[in-house]
Amino acid sequence: MFVPYARQSINEEDIAAVTNVLRSDFLTQGPAVPAFEHAIRTYCNAAYGVAMNSATSALHVACLALGVSPGDIVWTSPISFVASANCALYCGATVDFVDTDSETFNISIEALAAKLAAAKLTNTLPKVVIPVHLAGQSCDMVSINALAKKYGFKIIEDASHAIGGTFQGIPVGSCQYSDITILSFHPVKIITSGEGGMALTNNAALADSMSRTRSHGITRDANLFNNLSDGPWYYEQIDLGFNYRMTDIAATLGLSQFKRLDSFVTRRNEIAQTYNTLFAGSNIVTPIVPIDVVSAFHLYVIRLPFSGTQKQQFFEYAHQHNVGLNVHYIPIYQQPYFAKMGFDSSKFPAAENYYREAVSIPMYADLTLEQQQHVASVLISAAATVSH
Repeated sequence: MFVPYARQSINEEDIAAVTNVLRSDFLTQGPAVPAFEHAIRTYCNAAYGVAMNSATSALHVACLALGVSPGDIVWTSPISFVASANCALYCGATVDFVDTDSETFNISIEALAAKLAAAKLTNTLPKVVIPVHLAGQSCDMVSINALAKKYGFKIIEDASHAIGGTFQGIPVGSCQYSDITILSFHPVKIITSGEGGMALTNNAALADSMSRTRSHGITRDANLFNNLSDGPWYYEQIDLGFNYRMTDIAATLGLSQFKRLDSFVTRRNEIAQTYNTLFAGSNIVTPIVPIDVVSAFHLYVIRLPFSGTQKQQFFEYAHQHNVGLNVHYIPIYQQPYFAKMGFDSSKFPAAENYYREAVSIPMYADLTLEQQQHVASVLISAAATVSH
């Protein structure tokens, strides 16, 4: 049987929950959406949660809430999905990247500090920095927060991979060291709502702004009206917003999945430890997790010193032996749309090396020991085959 690199875990309780909401009075934004928001923000120790139809939407709305606009600069990691950079472009801002750490693959604190010092001299400091918790592993948020205080930028944590993880014993999403944190509930993430995302914050004004922007910029709060109300039906559009709302169908699935969040993260960490053991003694480099981090292990990324066409051969060998692989990610600046902006790849040596070496292997909560043993056996053989 083919072992995919990822898959969702849906049980009968999830199916029953969605069936029940389909029989209810609410399909779009009803009681399930605020219930889901409450469950997630409480779990993450954040004051506010704003659910949306995707993490991409949440990133966009977060940038808008922080006032990102034409003339501003936003920095993020080059090793991420393109949404981490696109959200700034949607606002008319300029995007730049910070090279990654050679062990964790998150934003390098040393590279960030050096880039900020240089940017201050040329008056090109970023308005917002978006650190990405790659594979479910938190960035060094204490250091990033200290740099934010020194240089005056805002922080959006892209924690799309990381719900259920912790940093220094604090849940990812607490926003203790950031202005806003973004979560994703895409099917291959830790828990799923089908498609969906959420923005967490401890700032009431940011939460209010994001709540309006996700729903056309409309308010029914009489305290915010420009005109006198015409009656109980009255509402006003006071901002230019979007239809980024989460449905009750999605929120209900998310709530059902949320019940298993801790067990999913525990299981993913068990799978990671098994892989570490299975690959011990081979030339496959396994993930390095700092001692003060508990990774949610959305991804399990191995590295090999590929050259030439070896990586493609490795993929082909694995596929022929029923093992699905992927790469997370192609550096964003290599994408044709971004390449036109003139990025110099030599400024990102760690990201370049990561892309040359990195492979995402099967990681999901329902992965069995037998499947893991098969994956490890195939990949160790593949590595030996392509290196000769």
